[in-house]
Amino acid sequence: MTPRVRFAPSPTGYLHVGAARTALYNYLFAHHNGGTFILRSDDTDKDRGSDEFQEDILEHLRWLGLEWDEGFAVGGPHGSYRQSDRYDRYREVARDLVDRGSAYYSFATAGQLDAFKQEAREAGTSPAYDGSLEPSEAEASERLAAGETAVVRFRVPRPGATEFADVVRGDMRFDHAQVDDFVILRSDGTPTYHLASTVDDVDYGITHVIRGEDLLSSTPKHILLTQAIGGNPVTYAHLSLLMGPDGKKLSKRHGDTAMAVYSEAGYLPESMNNYLALLGWNPGEDDTILPLEEMVRRFDLDTVSKNPAVFDPKKLEWMNGVYIREMGDAEFIAVTLPLVEEAVGRTLSDEDRLRYAMLVPLVKERAKLLPEVATQARFLFVDVDEYDEKAWSKVMAVDEGPVALDGAIAALEGLDPWTTEAIDTALRAMLEESELSARKGLQPIRVAISGSTVSPPLFESLEILGRDDSLARMRRARAALS
Repeated sequence: MTPRVRFAPSPTGYLHVGAARTALYNYLFAHHNGGTFILRSDDTDKDRGSDEFQEDILEHLRWLGLEWDEGFAVGGPHGSYRQSDRYDRYREVARDLVDRGSAYYSFATAGQLDAFKQEAREAGTSPAYDGSLEPSEAEASERLAAGETAVVRFRVPRPGATEFADVVRGDMRFDHAQVDDFVILRSDGTPTYHLASTVDDVDYGITHVIRGEDLLSSTPKHILLTQAIGGNPVTYAHLSLLMGPDGKKLSKRHGDTAMAVYSEAGYLPESMNNYLALLGWNPGEDDTILPLEEMVRRFDLDTVSKNPAVFDPKKLEWMNGVYIREMGDAEFIAVTLPLVEEAVGRTLSDEDRLRYAMLVPLVKERAKLLPEVATQARFLFVDVDEYDEKAWSKVMAVDEGPVALDGAIAALEGLDPWTTEAIDTALRAMLEESELSARKGLQPIRVAISGSTVSPPLFESLEILGRDDSLARMRRARAALS
């Protein structure tokens, strides 16, 4: 059977890294097996859901390049793929289950249910609700006819057990004695997650459900519902949850988890996909850097680990740097030029763009995040109007600062040709003559021309900046030290 998988986020929050990994694994599995990747909107929570969250999910799935074949916002044979548009269908299924005895109207109150569970615990029996508090079918009909409201509960067959083979977690067994007669339709006629999700999976012909292990306890309920509805069996794969570097479940206490934060911070979608894929999956061959197409070729759900994976922002940043360095210069310029122009505050001229192209190989080798490129390149196009306070006090306002600047100005003002090699030779001779170390003798020059101790390689920067601008900036900094 050709696989049909779905990613079904609820638009009650921004797309976060854990959900993005789930979407990625569904995408990889579908495309590796020539199947269909479906996007569904589980938007039944009207109190917490919003169009803003929905748009964020769409935007960042597309940013990652995880285009879906069918579903919300792109269409397909199943309407809008929004659960909020399918309430009539869920009510129809619930009524049919009641008519066939697989479900029933429940009038048990919260207080009664609490008392039931407490008594069960005291008696040493299962606290899973078994419907024993409900009135007879005739009384239930009378109460409904009188206008009383009730929820609809699925009747879990007892005794019994639900067993299934989870692709990631192995053989699973859930004794029905531990499974509540669960609510499938609320008293206001809205479906619960269990009903809506299962009906959609059946109606959309889903063959594999790949989701987080936090939903593992829901699986026996979904299997029982699928059987009662008459749907085809589904293969389940429950992914381990992501952990923070401290070994605890990933959350906001570990820092930002929303994909929007990473896209805006200058991470490349290629590196994010690559890093997320490796959080629980081993592509083999000891490879770490893999483009999306190669991951599709190699992906095997059977090799996904059930052990928790650690989301480490530092490792992600390292991988992002690898991807930046592997970019071609033309692609790199296309991606970073808007950032540079934003930092400069103007559109770069053709001459400026040529200078930037000269700088690209230097900043590309050092950057781990795209905004760092704009920070390092800004000095080429904007005169230094202020100096980093810490850098100034550490390398300029010390005895070696004036000595280094005086020596550099003297060594460079008559230099010809103005090339990296000639600048290197002249300044190293100045260091030896002034008896200065490279750090104490060159850092003041770096601060003078860029305003900071963090910049592209110094000799190359001086060549690209040009003789006149370089000397003018050094003289201005030297005057500020007087």
